[in-house]
Amino acid sequence: MNYQLILDDIHSHVVSIKDKGTIASYIPELAHVDINNFGLHLRTKDGNEYGVGDYTTPFSIQSISKVLALALAASKKGNHILERLDVEPSGHPFNQLALLEIENGIPRNPFINSGAIVIADIIVSAFDNPKESFLKYVRDLTGDNTINYNESIATSEKASGFRNYAAANLLKSFGNLNNPVEDVLDYYFTQCSLEMTCAQITKSFHLFANKGKCLFEKTYLKEQQVKRINAVMLTCGFYDEAGEFAFEVGLPGKSGVGGGIVALLPNNYVITVWSPGLNEKGNSKLGMLALEQFTTKTQLSIF
Repeated sequence: MNYQLILDDIHSHVVSIKDKGTIASYIPELAHVDINNFGLHLRTKDGNEYGVGDYTTPFSIQSISKVLALALAASKKGNHILERLDVEPSGHPFNQLALLEIENGIPRNPFINSGAIVIADIIVSAFDNPKESFLKYVRDLTGDNTINYNESIATSEKASGFRNYAAANLLKSFGNLNNPVEDVLDYYFTQCSLEMTCAQITKSFHLFANKGKCLFEKTYLKEQQVKRINAVMLTCGFYDEAGEFAFEVGLPGKSGVGGGIVALLPNNYVITVWSPGLNEKGNSKLGMLALEQFTTKTQLSIF
């Protein structure tokens, strides 16, 4: 299959679309990103790589980092993390608080903000320097020491993340946060500010398509853990649009409000797209379209 030709065709079609969505300006620093950016990168399990557009331009991966954080927490705590959160789709926006109150401080899944804050709390407890440990983990997965945090974005999120403070305090009130709120959120905002290119994200997610082994065949997760994380990505990776993504694209994946989406077909490939304009659900508008076109043209999805 000529993957490069397929990516080029998708790129030429998608970039011509006038309605590119809306930048996530509620994080002030993200509002400065050019909405015309578009990158697409594919890496097959056997190591062949294909890219088009701005796939080597770094951007803030935001909630895509939640999958990598979950993997790191799972590698340390195993199934014990499920004592503190669930794995059900929320059917609500990622920063919604009502369900957390109703369900006694147990987040629906690890990819809504409250669930990701619980995972952040686990990481803060597990490491003396959680920021350095998470960054090292991502660099080790990719073999790329140029990956780093964007401190200005982290500062911007910390200054404007009032709903995350509310979620963390609510978790604390139910006894589901072991560390001080400020410490957990300081780590969490930094984690979300991680900057990567499409190509780097694709490489970091190789372990989810390769039974827990990274690019260099080092085992980071058990096969059962990979199976479970992929399942949660399929059912919960796109906020209250997870069903639509499964219906249109048919892959496990995760989006972020920085405009990135990563998706994968186990034992086959990982693909990452970046287009910073979001739809009304908070997912990349053109990114969703590009991935739908990719699985339609290749007929390579889990269904």
